[in-house]
Amino acid sequence: MAAGKSTAADLGAYVCFEDEAGQGLRPPKGRTWAPRGMRPVVRVRGSNRGRVNIAGAVCFRPGQRSRFFYRLRVSYGRKGERKAFTWSEYRDLIVVAHLQLKAPVVWCWDNLNVHLARELGDFARENKEWLRVFQLPSYAPDLNPAEGIWSLLKRSLADFAAADLNHLVKVTKHKLKKIQYRPHLIDGCLAETGLIIEPPNTTSST
Repeated sequence: MAAGKSTAADLGAYVCFEDEAGQGLRPPKGRTWAPRGMRPVVRVRGSNRGRVNIAGAVCFRPGQRSRFFYRLRVSYGRKGERKAFTWSEYRDLIVVAHLQLKAPVVWCWDNLNVHLARELGDFARENKEWLRVFQLPSYAPDLNPAEGIWSLLKRSLADFAAADLNHLVKVTKHKLKKIQYRPHLIDGCLAETGLIIEPPNTTSST
């Protein structure tokens, strides 16, 4: 990570951490208050087929508001349907982040097979003037601030029973948008990792 941070400082870039998560129609469990012996029960109607997959990136630069970008892929559980994101969808997420931030980006993510796709490597080399890609250490989710976003999302969806997949998509977008407009929550996700995005060193002459 030290190399990624020094590269970001040299480029004046945002450091972006990407990760994936998903949510099905079965709601995540959560804690709530209830009279003793009267545990609340949330009943879910219909099958558990269908899932909303999310690829998201949190982006940081000293002196700038922290940002969060995401893409959704909805899987309806049909036979032969692709569930995972394609390399081109990851490329599009990188491009959107770059255009919205109006700055170079240092992109950090794990060693998922599709992240290592030849096409993504070619894309990074073709756009090296504004893009650098670094792989996070294997099995180190505690170093990725994006994991904190998924924790916030799961907490907000606790015991929520969607009427159907379209309802789940709508609510998921609403919850993610609320996070986008609360940079202090994104900053908290970075703080939980123990990482510090430091400003570039400045020197003064006399």
